Amino acid sequence: MMLMSGLDADRYDRTYTDAYLYKRMAQYLKPHRGKVIMIVLMSLLTAVALAMIPILTSEVAGLLEAGAPMAWVGYVLLALLGAAGARYAANWARRRAMTRLVGEMTAQMRKDAVSASVNLDMAFFDQNKSGKILSRITSDTEEFGQTLVLVSDLVGFLVQVFILLAVLAGQSVFLTVVMLAFIPLFLAAAAYFRKLARDVTRQASRALAVVNDNIQESVSGVSVAKNFRRESMIYGEFVEINDQSYDVNLKKGFVLAVIFPVLNAIAGLAIGAILYLGAINAVNGTISVEAWFLFMLSVDRFWFPFINMAAFWSQFQQAMSSIERIFALIDADNTVLQVASDDADTVKGQIRFENVGFGYNDNMRVLEEFNLEIARGESVAFVGHTGAGKSTIAKLIARFYEFQDGRILIDGKDIRSFDIHDYRDRLGLVPQLAFLFNGTVMDNVRYGRPDATDEDIIDIAHSIGDGEWIDTLPDGLQTNVGERGSRLSMGQRQLVSLLRVLVQRPAIFILDEATASIDPFTETQIQEALDQILRQSTSILIAHRLSTVRSADRIIVLDHGKIIEEGNHESLMKAGGHYADLYNTYFRHQSLSYIENAKSLMTEAAK
Repeated sequence: MMLMSGLDADRYDRTYTDAYLYKRMAQYLKPHRGKVIMIVLMSLLTAVALAMIPILTSEVAGLLEAGAPMAWVGYVLLALLGAAGARYAANWARRRAMTRLVGEMTAQMRKDAVSASVNLDMAFFDQNKSGKILSRITSDTEEFGQTLVLVSDLVGFLVQVFILLAVLAGQSVFLTVVMLAFIPLFLAAAAYFRKLARDVTRQASRALAVVNDNIQESVSGVSVAKNFRRESMIYGEFVEINDQSYDVNLKKGFVLAVIFPVLNAIAGLAIGAILYLGAINAVNGTISVEAWFLFMLSVDRFWFPFINMAAFWSQFQQAMSSIERIFALIDADNTVLQVASDDADTVKGQIRFENVGFGYNDNMRVLEEFNLEIARGESVAFVGHTGAGKSTIAKLIARFYEFQDGRILIDGKDIRSFDIHDYRDRLGLVPQLAFLFNGTVMDNVRYGRPDATDEDIIDIAHSIGDGEWIDTLPDGLQTNVGERGSRLSMGQRQLVSLLRVLVQRPAIFILDEATASIDPFTETQIQEALDQILRQSTSILIAHRLSTVRSADRIIVLDHGKIIEEGNHESLMKAGGHYADLYNTYFRHQSLSYIENAKSLMTEAAK
């Protein structure tokens, strides 16, 4: 039990029948009919050539025994040489076509898996670790390619078996029946190992996914680990997970490795029986020495495909388990569902919540019968303690999550009626932790509008503080931001994120403001960029800075998913309610009067 600890199925895992998986894989083969036909033909030619080699070899022995002219023997030897050459040529052509087919289909499956992943809603990524998803897209798709190679080999083996069976039956029905009598043992062994291999390979895939997830999380959080001196803890966790993966794979290796000895033992019994009974029949004159020699040459080739098919069957189960995991990711349900695909180009930004109810799960309800109307072009700041529902409202407007009750209307239309990609094109979102992609500042700003020219971006960048902030960057707009923007300060990252939205010119702007303090210069630049966006968009502001709160047209105070106060800064302060408490707790120290008063107190104390 401890061996499999933590290797449970993911929430979205499914169990498919083999027939369904075959049908699904066939869909990926359809665009490559030419290559498939080529592979099948070359597999057949390879199988025929392999089957002809023992037949022609025994024919040489028969001609020599009968004292036939050497010219006849030479012709058969030439045919034998031609069969060997045809085998190598056909196998080379098959492998070449198979390599191309595997590469193209694996690439297509990865495209489908990535496309499905990026189009899933945020709830999916909240519940499932990114490292495990990555493992399915990379490692499991490799197994898919191996499945195609195995199928190609199986086709050739089957053809070889049928050719040899027909030839051997023509030589001796008795010895053929003896040989076939061992097939039930092979089938029984194959059936036993099938289920066993499927189980252990599925667990091995899950173990690899856990290892990948741990590495991804450790690398992403290495700065935090170093800050708290927890490098040894990270290493210890990895060793524990890696050891578990080793144990699971050791079990898998044992199951797969034991197949060949078991099947070879059965084949050995069959070869021994043919050798003994064939010799008796040859001595008695029941069969010719040539026929007995053909059986001795062919029996190993006859059983070899069966041994390989049975052994490959276990490997095939590993590939099928991986394919099952890939299709489970591709088929994962999306909770955010649109009822129509209406054009969102005309969206202006009026927002209305009507009796909206939402919970991240059945035990975590955040909003109940929530009602709110935001006018077109209005900027609304949401404030409240952690867990009040501020970010939830923003995420529902962005369609990151599906609400369970009520309606959300955009310009009077149900938010579910828009084409979701078209709708999000009208949204501008700046998260609390501004994420930048590795590349230049200009690349990251252009992310908001890929068709924007360099001149467009330069103009927008210089519209903020006459571009003074650009001078603080080593290479201006061509400065490389590093992974996740690590080469920029927190304030610079947020400023680039705001410019990314500014170049997009969205109808609805959502800002989840960072809580970290930033220098006064960058604060001024950020506020200037924010003011530009507020003038042209309906704005949802999850505010943590006093300057942002005061710049909003309306302040809404939330508590446990309910609106308890709303108004502007002055009216709410006069009311002396919850907002006034929040101001004195969180915002008051940011005000100019507070800062000046604190400075005078420090000056007096110094005297």
